[in-house]
Amino acid sequence: MKRIKKGDEVIVITGRDKGKRGAVLRRVDDNHVVVEGVNRVKKHMRPNPMKGVQGGIVEKDMPIHISNVALFNPATQKADRVGVKQLDDGRKVRVFKSNGEQVEA
Repeated sequence: MKRIKKGDEVIVITGRDKGKRGAVLRRVDDNHVVVEGVNRVKKHMRPNPMKGVQGGIVEKDMPIHISNVALFNPATQKADRVGVKQLDDGRKVRVFKSNGEQVEA
């Protein structure tokens, strides 16, 4: 089971964007996620009139390694680690390590 999923609220715990908070937009692969407003770069785009693309400098979010982000715990208002717990009926759910509460998502 994936510990961080699309739509989760995460906090960057290390790197140039440390402390920033945002939602996971997508998972690139097993080890990388794209978080809104985090790891923004400026990309120079060449105009392409055939596709209707206007040229210029655009900002886009680039992937960040999953080890550099932690799930945001709304109860404690801090970053928290995530574990997986199996319920009595056999389903697996994600839980916060600090207080054992189930992650809603």
